[in-house]
Amino acid sequence: MGFIDKILRRTAEPAVAEATAGYLQTVTAYSPVFTSFAGGVYEAELCRAAIHTFATHCSKLKPEISGSKKSLQYKLLYRPNFYMDTTKFLYKAATILEAENTCFIIPLNDQRGNITGFFPVSPINAEIKAYEGKRYLAYKYYNEKRAEELSKVGIMNKFFYRDDFVGETNNALMPTISLMNTQNQAIEEGAKNSAVIRFIAQINKTLKSSDIAAERTRFISENLSASNNGGVLLFDTKYSDVKPINSTPYFVPPNQAEMIRGNVFDYFGVNENIIRNEFGSDDDNKWEGYYEGKIEPFALQLSLVMTNMVYGDKANKDNEIMFSSNRLQIAPTKTKVEYVTSMFDRGLITQNQANEVFNMPKVKGGDKYYIRKEYMEKGREDANKDE
Repeated sequence: MGFIDKILRRTAEPAVAEATAGYLQTVTAYSPVFTSFAGGVYEAELCRAAIHTFATHCSKLKPEISGSKKSLQYKLLYRPNFYMDTTKFLYKAATILEAENTCFIIPLNDQRGNITGFFPVSPINAEIKAYEGKRYLAYKYYNEKRAEELSKVGIMNKFFYRDDFVGETNNALMPTISLMNTQNQAIEEGAKNSAVIRFIAQINKTLKSSDIAAERTRFISENLSASNNGGVLLFDTKYSDVKPINSTPYFVPPNQAEMIRGNVFDYFGVNENIIRNEFGSDDDNKWEGYYEGKIEPFALQLSLVMTNMVYGDKANKDNEIMFSSNRLQIAPTKTKVEYVTSMFDRGLITQNQANEVFNMPKVKGGDKYYIRKEYMEKGREDANKDE
């Protein structure tokens, strides 16, 4: 039996198990927060749209590494693991975190133990276990079972409260998802009302079931089909009465629908304009608020998690991994020009950094800083005259 099999199959030694029983929680398989339909929050359309929007913008973050271990720069910029490029890695990590409130970042190592890449793992495919006095994360790397010492694993989470390792569940959203499901059913039933019975007729004599069915077909064909373009319904004395049935479909009140959508937006920290990509020059503040409230905290947490994974106790301002937002400059062209002009002239950004704002390629020699020569220290002009 191999080392990983022992971790996967064996529990902790009795003494260790007793000591950790009070706080070592097992990350179980994904459990839907609303059991009336298959799946969890990611299966609700509006929730998925909010998560997708967040993950899409996070996927545009740019990884930058400083200090030692520069060999990881290429991996972080282009291919964190064999199966994912950087955008997919960031999108996956952001989706897992947003949908399940916990995301494990696994370091991939070569035979010498050097980190060669990273892989995001969902709690669906992970389990924290104790073995010989140490905690391990048992997980699936695609279809391969693996285990990693928990101290070497990066853990991202939100709604971090009761558990020592993972975030809370999405049970707080359950009432809203329940309302969303009920709302969708009401709309569906309202649409079905167009195909229900519209008339009821009473026949004067007793007929066999087969005769009733045949008579119903004849009556519909002659009176209720498209061929009756005169709009007049006629029936003979075999019927004692024919009455129309007024069926009024149910429509969800707009204020109730808006309340449900608002609950989802509040939970995921997003608004309708952001989801629909309908923000422009008048919505700069809205985008900035979304960035500072959602994207920036994700970038900061991922930067710290990755830095501590790679550098450990040697992590500092000279040894760190950062995820910057240069690729998130989605402001209107006028705003971009004003920003680049003021920052470039003052030597705060380079030409290549300015190009990146406009999604333009780097140029040779574009990493230099410049300032305008006509700038002069206040009071210096008078001093020159005296000289």
